[in-house]
Amino acid sequence: MGKLVIFSAPSGSGKTTIVRELLKRFPRFEFSISATSRSPRGVEQNGVDYYFLSNEEFRERVERNEFVEWEEVYQGTCYGTLRSEMERIWSNGNIIIFDVDVMGGINLKRIFGDDACSIFIMPPSVEELERRLRGRGTDSEEVILKRIGKAEFELSKASEFDYTVVNDDLQVAIEQTASIIENFLK
Repeated sequence: MGKLVIFSAPSGSGKTTIVRELLKRFPRFEFSISATSRSPRGVEQNGVDYYFLSNEEFRERVERNEFVEWEEVYQGTCYGTLRSEMERIWSNGNIIIFDVDVMGGINLKRIFGDDACSIFIMPPSVEELERRLRGRGTDSEEVILKRIGKAEFELSKASEFDYTVVNDDLQVAIEQTASIIENFLK
């Protein structure tokens, strides 16, 4: 078993943008591709952005204990971390970097303890979060409202992470997370 770095945040906080930048800076980092039972959005590709599974396939894999952790994030939509994905990355001698929902991040930290560094990316405000979600142009009004409602719960969980970084200036947030990771890897 190796080390892992966990990023979680409400949708629209900028965690995926930060993770992409860190993957460029830390050559031994490898992104853990999550599995999901939802359909691809936009240009998302199976095996690149997510492993897209039908609800039935997802449930079958749960029954076979193929997930380290999983959760029904929205009604009828599950996300999870496949054991095979983690084993693949560690077998390459790499450090796993996760971009997961808040409860997934809490669960991974609980499972892996000191081998994991968990970082919560905090939006500057719920209003800014809503502005970012609308600016994406990828979600319906119903989905945006659902994400904003969920964000309030997720923000209450920030204290369960090792670190919280407020993303009100993307470059500053990237530098702060890079510094946290460098200290964790020492």
